[in-house]
Amino acid sequence: MDISRKTDYALRMLSELVRADGDIVSVRVAAENNSVPYSFARSIQHDLVRAGIIDSTRGSHGGMRLAVDPKATTVRTVVEAIQGPIQVSSCDTNGDDGGPCPFMPSCHFNPIWCEAERILRDYFSSVTLYEVVAEHKHAVLAGGQGFEVVGPRVLASDDE
Repeated sequence: MDISRKTDYALRMLSELVRADGDIVSVRVAAENNSVPYSFARSIQHDLVRAGIIDSTRGSHGGMRLAVDPKATTVRTVVEAIQGPIQVSSCDTNGDDGGPCPFMPSCHFNPIWCEAERILRDYFSSVTLYEVVAEHKHAVLAGGQGFEVVGPRVLASDDE
């Protein structure tokens, strides 16, 4: 799985909207504050509107604001809105006719790729935009029993 540049930029722009706490933010400001090229930001804005994640208004006081609750919107929602389903392999579409790979039924590795996809979906579903942006939290594997959202990681100093 590769997180596209577009998805990275979309998450950065959404971070700006989470921090704005419901206020309208211009696309230009969100782009500049998050090192996103403006022309790319406009394209991302359209994708986020189409996905129902943001609302957009035109005019001199226009801009964008979240259309979803960041406390209920997961990272998975955004990733899939921008780049489609989370996919580790192309087993389902790798056949000559665009169907499943002909080796899939006997493949020793297909179950591994399927499980990796499930783990990624669960991971990205386990943390919300609000937790990541406002609370500086992230998800970690909790003793093999799913994911737990924890606070900022404290980096050990070189002296320890």
